[in-house]
Parts: sequence; structure tokens; C-alpha cells
Amino acid sequence: MICARYIFRCFKWLERLGDKVTGAAGPFFVGFAVLLLSTGTISFFDVIQPTLSLPLLTTPICSLIALNLIMHYYYACTVPPGFVEDPPREAEHGILWSKKNGPAKDRNLTGVQWSEEGSVKITKAMVTKCRKCGQLKPERTHHCRICNHCVLKYDHHCPVRINQCVGIHNERHFVMFMAYLVLSTFCFSILGYQQMFKALGVTFDSQSDWPYLMPQLPFILIYILSVVLCIAVSIMLSWHLWSICKGETSVEGQDHEVYRNVAKQRGDIFVNSYDLGKRKNLELFFNIGENGYPIYTLVLPLRISPYTDGRAWARRHGYERHRGIRHGEELTDEEDEEES
Repeated sequence: MICARYIFRCFKWLERLGDKVTGAAGPFFVGFAVLLLSTGTISFFDVIQPTLSLPLLTTPICSLIALNLIMHYYYACTVPPGFVEDPPREAEHGILWSKKNGPAKDRNLTGVQWSEEGSVKITKAMVTKCRKCGQLKPERTHHCRICNHCVLKYDHHCPVRINQCVGIHNERHFVMFMAYLVLSTFCFSILGYQQMFKALGVTFDSQSDWPYLMPQLPFILIYILSVVLCIAVSIMLSWHLWSICKGETSVEGQDHEVYRNVAKQRGDIFVNSYDLGKRKNLELFFNIGENGYPIYTLVLPLRISPYTDGRAWARRHGYERHRGIRHGEELTDEEDEEES
């Protein structure tokens, strides 16, 4: 027992050390990501874009993809995820903000009013007290041990790509960034393979010189990285989209597996009260449709507000909470054990 206790303490110490290192190195990761994005964009428009046919059609499309990639990464890095101590945000207006559809344009950020129309049932979230920071936190809020804040609809902390948490206010931009990263790296990989061979010296053209401003070595490295990222991020994006279709975050996906086992042991079935069906879950996450924003916000890099302020949530009709879990059985944020 004493040996196991010291091993546990050692792992806890390593975990805290890892949190500090990744937290401190976050700005460097972001700076490196900006460098790679810039180099990749310049490489595409310098080397690949001039070789494409129908430039009047392909240039605007490629430019729009690049703009979405850069802007959604900027939003994911700079938009605060939503801390529980922050006051509820109001919908903003400006050149970078989209306007809501007609029926919803005059509504506040919170979506509680939707319940009156019967299309989506939204109820106020239950509130508990965080044992780490003492803040009152609504459902779906978790304490981030790196940021040391409770984050509304906490998904995960991402130090490598955006150097902050993914929460209610930037989760959409994070997923959109991954989607456009997959699309852009896919286009780079498919459209640039001939230039890749030429950079390697494997060419059957009479012209074997490299007539581009971008040097050959950086282009080769960016091309290889694009292929790797396209595959890796596609897997991550698919997993995130599947979680969205199920109406859960990354943390909730782990919690719900525990709830299913607990309910199964009692002969019951766990039902996620946030799961309104795949289509409605996607509509609420991206906040598009009749009660949200126009669908063109998926192709134009505009800011939008989430459908709720994080203090009320859409639920299945007839459900005030998850089925199969009794009051008090909900998982809380992991507590560091104090050894005497």
C-alpha cells in the first residue's frame, strides 16, 4: 500500500509537471502553427494555384478556403471559451458578425424563449459548486486544471493548437478550423503532387528548373506535412463530429460510458437528455436553421453566437435530466487526493 501510494504521488507530480510545461509552451506552439499556416498558404498560391485550369473559378474558391482556415484559427485562439464567472454575453454586431434569421434576430444569446414555440425544449441547467475554485457552475461546466477556471460546456484544453480551452464560445470555430484544415491539406496534396515530384527532381518535362519563389525544400516539407495532417486531422474531425451528432462533448463522452455501465448494472438504460437526434444536434452546435443563423455561415468566416449562454440547455421532450442516473451519481471533476 505504501509503495502504491508513492507511485500514485509520482504520477500525479508528473501530470502536474506536464500541465505546466504544455501551458508554458502554448504560445510557442501557436506561433509555430501560424508559421506553418503562412508557409503552406504562400506555397499553394505561389506554386500550385498558377497551374490550375479555370483560374477565374478556382482562384476565388481556393481563396475562400484559405480565408476560412486562417480566420477560424484566429477565432479559436482569441475568442475566450466562456468562463463561468463571466457575465452572459450579448449578441454583437459588426462587419465580422453574421445576422440571425428573421424569427430569431431579436432574441438574446440565451435560447430559453425557444421553449414557447415548441420546436426545441430548453430548460435551465442545474447548478453545483466547484470544489476546486468555489464557483457556482451549471451543467456541462468543468474545471480546467491548466487554466484554473471553470469553462462552460468544456470540451478539452488544447495547448498545442490554440493554447486555451475549447468551450461554448469557441468550440464551433475549433471544429470549423479542423474542417477547413482537412479540406485545404487535401487540396494541397491532390493538386500539388506534380510540383512535389518536380521539387524532388523526378520530372518528365523538358523544363527541369524550379521557377517559383518558394524554395524547393520548404515546399517538400509542407507537402509531406499536408498529407500527414490531412489523414490525422480527418480522424480527429470525424470523432468530434460524431460526438456532436450524439449531443455530447469529449468529456461527456467518457462520462456517459460510465453512466451506461452503471445503468446497465441496475437493469436500466442510460439516455442522454441532450441528444435530440443527429440533425438537430448539428443544427444546435453550428447554430444554423430557423432559430439560428443562415447556412452560409458554414462557408463564410463570420462570427456567430451559440444558441445558449451555457446556463440553459436543449433537452429531449419529457426529460429533465439523463435517464438511468440517479441524483448524486453524476461524475464531478477529478479531485487531487490529499495524502496525510
